[in-house]
Amino acid sequence: MARSVFGFLSRPGVHEEISGRDHYFRLPRNADYRAWYRVRSESRSFLEKWEPTWEPDALTEASFRARVIRSAQEFASGIAVPLFLFSRHDQELIGGLTIGHIRRGAAQSCMIGYWMGERFAGQGHMTAGLNMVIGHIFGPLALHRIEAACIPENDRSIRLLEKAGFQREGHMKEFLRIRGEWRDHLLYALISTNHNKSGKPVV
Repeated sequence: MARSVFGFLSRPGVHEEISGRDHYFRLPRNADYRAWYRVRSESRSFLEKWEPTWEPDALTEASFRARVIRSAQEFASGIAVPLFLFSRHDQELIGGLTIGHIRRGAAQSCMIGYWMGERFAGQGHMTAGLNMVIGHIFGPLALHRIEAACIPENDRSIRLLEKAGFQREGHMKEFLRIRGEWRDHLLYALISTNHNKSGKPVV
């Protein structure tokens, strides 16, 4: 049994995933469209204020299939690991997280972004998922630094990052275009050495 460049187990016919007790992450599949459409469409007003403007075809199956292809390409090229988060209890898709902007060489770093369906928010799902991903990034991926950016008004995201041990490092002016406007973001980071010293679990 071999491991992929990201440390996932690689076997013919077996999809890459990061597993935890109550949740698991894996790469998107075409078969996920109905579940993805349901959770994204019912959470649209909840998500739109924190995301880039949704294109008119954002929720179409054709757009989703293009997303799946792009996710596979990014994963294969080593620049990103785009993941869907599932509840192990009922196999339901509840959110997503991308390990992106993976930089090797002297940097050994990445940036994460995440989203959660509205009816699953505030229940600890992303906290559990983030801890799983942190363990994977500092473990099999062998990176040294994780960055995350969030809009200053996004209190829920700030609490999530700080609970996971991220520290605020700066204020980035007009960092990303969100809903058609260039928005300032707060930069948070977690370093592998600090994480290990904190005693937080590595999954």
